[in-house]
Amino acid sequence: MADPEKRFETIIQKLRDNGHKITPQRMAIIKILAESKCHPSVEDIHDQIKNNFSTMSLATVYRNIVLIKSLGEILELGFPDGSNRYDGNKPYSHPHIICVKCKKIVDPDLDSLEDLKNELAVETNFKILNHRLDFFGICSNCMAEEV
Repeated sequence: MADPEKRFETIIQKLRDNGHKITPQRMAIIKILAESKCHPSVEDIHDQIKNNFSTMSLATVYRNIVLIKSLGEILELGFPDGSNRYDGNKPYSHPHIICVKCKKIVDPDLDSLEDLKNELAVETNFKILNHRLDFFGICSNCMAEEV
């Protein structure tokens, strides 16, 4: 996981550099994204900040997410059920493993990923610009509950 303080400052600076205001609400959203280990949804973020910002709507959180995403500072993970989750720690393509029961998402470090990308490029004669690699399974917590 990236250093949450550095990620927070990086995102804030990117907003400033692009002429966007730094509001307390926006800072709260960014703080959650920078510190999160669980790839929150817009609803998760809204739930975490609504006590401190009772008038903030879900739409406001969504608009801020779209803005930060447009600056390349968060990675959006879309799923077939229409839900989206966001990664504020690693805003670049990287693999994920997702529990099909509890929806937990983990970012594994795969040393062989670069080799795989190179092999695919050679095999297909493509210049690979981006990728999405997701593995689906059952996490250890969910497996323990089954026993």
